[in-house]
Amino acid sequence: MTPVTLGNREARRIFLHRHLLSDTPQGPAHGAALLQVITGLGFVQLDSINTVARAHDLILFSRRQRYRPEALKTLYERDRALFEHWTHDASVIPMEYYPYWEMRRQRDAARLRSRYQNWQRHDFESRFQTVLEQIRERGPVSSSDVGKGEPRSKGGWWDWHPSKTALEYLWRAGALCVVGRDGFQKRYDLTERVIDATLCDPISAPDAIRTIDWCCSGALDRLGFATHTEIAAFWAHLTPAEAKAWVEQECAEGRLEPVNIIGADGTARGAYARPGLLNDPAINIAPSPRLRVLSPFDPALRDRNRAERLFGFSYRVEMFVPAAKRSYGYYVFPVLQGDRIIARVDMKAFRDRDTLVVQALWPEPGVHWGKGRQSAFEAELFRLRRLAGVSNIAFENGWLR
Repeated sequence: MTPVTLGNREARRIFLHRHLLSDTPQGPAHGAALLQVITGLGFVQLDSINTVARAHDLILFSRRQRYRPEALKTLYERDRALFEHWTHDASVIPMEYYPYWEMRRQRDAARLRSRYQNWQRHDFESRFQTVLEQIRERGPVSSSDVGKGEPRSKGGWWDWHPSKTALEYLWRAGALCVVGRDGFQKRYDLTERVIDATLCDPISAPDAIRTIDWCCSGALDRLGFATHTEIAAFWAHLTPAEAKAWVEQECAEGRLEPVNIIGADGTARGAYARPGLLNDPAINIAPSPRLRVLSPFDPALRDRNRAERLFGFSYRVEMFVPAAKRSYGYYVFPVLQGDRIIARVDMKAFRDRDTLVVQALWPEPGVHWGKGRQSAFEAELFRLRRLAGVSNIAFENGWLR
C-alpha cells in the first residue's frame, strides 16, 4: 500500500495541536485544569535556569497564561497529583502513570548498580539501610541532611558523597519518592508514605508488554506521527528496538500505517500514524495568531532535529558554548506565532532592577518584523512580566538584529 502524504502545513497544525499550542492560551491554570494540561503533554520537564522563568513554568504559561508557579507546587507537593521521575530528563508526571514507571525503575536500578559496581561497593550498599532508617525516623530529607562529613566519591556520580548517591539511587529504584523541592533541592521521603499502595505495588505493576504498548501508544497520541526512534525517545523508557517491534506489530494488525511527512524544505520523510491521518480534525484548525515566547525545552521543540525538519527552525542551546563562539546568546527563547517559529529572543529578567530586558532579537529568514509584530511581541512581554517577577520592560540599543 502506498503511504499517504501529509503536507508540511498540515503536519505542523497536527503537531502543534497535539502539543496544546493551537488554541489561545486562556482558561483556568490551577488544580484539575492544570493537571489536564500536564496530562495532555504527558509530563513537564523541570529545569533550574531562571533567566526569565524556569522551563516548567514557561511551558505551562505558554499554554495557560493565567498560570503561576504556586499552582504547580500545590498540585505536586500538597495534592500529590504528580510525581517526579525521569523521562529524557527530570520531570513531573501525572500520578496515575506511576505504575508504568516500574519497568523504568527496575532498569535504572540495574544500570546504576553496574555503573558503580567497582566503587566501594560494600560501603555503598551499607548506606541504603542507614538512609532509609534516617528518613523513617526523621521524615523527609534533602541531600544536605545526609552524609555530613563523608568524603566525596571518586568514580561515583558527579563526585557525590556516598549517602547522596544512595538517596538518588533509592529514588530512581523506587524505594524513595521526591516530595518537593526547597529552591531546587529535592526532598525525599519513603515511597510507602507518599504513593497509594494500589499504584506502587510492583507485583501488580504492568508487565513489559503492557508497559511498551502504553508507552508507544501514549507517545504516538501526543506526537500525531513519528518514527519508531521518536516514539522510543518520548518517555525515554524503551529501546528503539522495542519501539520498532511494537510499530511492526501494530502495522501488521492494521492499527498503524506508514505515512510520508513533508518537511519545511519540501522533502518527504517516512513516519507512522494511526489510520485516517489525513482526516485529523486539527488540519482544519488554524493555530492562534497570538505571538508567544516558548521555553527552549518546550515539548514541541525538545527534539531539535524534528523541529528543524518540521518548522525549518535550527536551534541549539548555547549556554555551554564560550560567549565569543555563540551564534546567538546564553539562553535564547524561540518565538511562535500561528504555525511558524518567527524569531528567537535573548532576554533576561533583572529582578534587582525590576525589569525584563530584551538584549537581542533575531527574526527568522523571510520574517518581516514590522509594527504589527512588534506590537504583538510587546503584548506578550507585558503578559510575561508577572511570571518573570518584574514590572518593567526595556530594550537594549541594537536589540533588533
